[in-house]
Amino acid sequence: MRSVLFHIGPLPIRAYGLMLWFGLMLGLWRTLRASKGTGIKPDYVVDLALYTVLAGIIGAHVGSILLDLPYFLKNPGEIASLWKGILSPTGGIRGLSFHAGLICALGVAALYARSRKLKFLDVTDLFSPGLVIGYSVTRIGCFLNGCCYGVPTSLPWGVRFCVDGGWTPPSHPAQLYAIAANVVIYFMLVRLERHRLFSGQVFFSYLCLYSVYRFMNEFVRKGVTAEVAFWGLTQAQVVSLVALLVFLPILIFKWRAATGKERK
Repeated sequence: MRSVLFHIGPLPIRAYGLMLWFGLMLGLWRTLRASKGTGIKPDYVVDLALYTVLAGIIGAHVGSILLDLPYFLKNPGEIASLWKGILSPTGGIRGLSFHAGLICALGVAALYARSRKLKFLDVTDLFSPGLVIGYSVTRIGCFLNGCCYGVPTSLPWGVRFCVDGGWTPPSHPAQLYAIAANVVIYFMLVRLERHRLFSGQVFFSYLCLYSVYRFMNEFVRKGVTAEVAFWGLTQAQVVSLVALLVFLPILIFKWRAATGKERK
């Protein structure tokens, strides 16, 4: 593991933070390229990226507090420790909730789209592939940082992670599984983007595909870096299951309506 990649003078450059920054920049670059001919101006893309990233980070932190409320009630001084996690010896942003961050980012995106008279679903379609890029690159940071790993395994690709000064047994590199799954999701979304039948098709497809990936990936993290919440499922699995039950019917309904129009 290589939590700190290098130093600039006394300043440590940490793997997670650097990969997060690279992911955001690559996602923004891709989204700007894809925005040509969509009617969504480059200035709007940059503004949306800035506002949604800030909203996502704040929402992810608030979500982490709500998910671990007993701990924060006992340690109220930790509530404002967002940046403390980045500068900690483990080098990662402690306790951020992707689902909560996504919800807040979407809320801000909806408000911005309304203020600029843009269709919200067109905006989310445009940004979805870039979001996948950012997420995938950030998971490289998770791997280098040694967080979000899986349960012990006897498989030849098991990896030992340094945790609290000690080493785990050979464990599933759940971060690498996440990267591989999201690379596949990215190419699926790009194909859908080229043959889009209706507004929201790429976005709803992303939500469903992400939910399937996350539900499956949590099985190798359960009990190690993902806590069991209900019915033997982790918190992320419960949220993913709910998202699938909500968005998959919407996606199917809209697809049937769009293909029905084409036949006529």
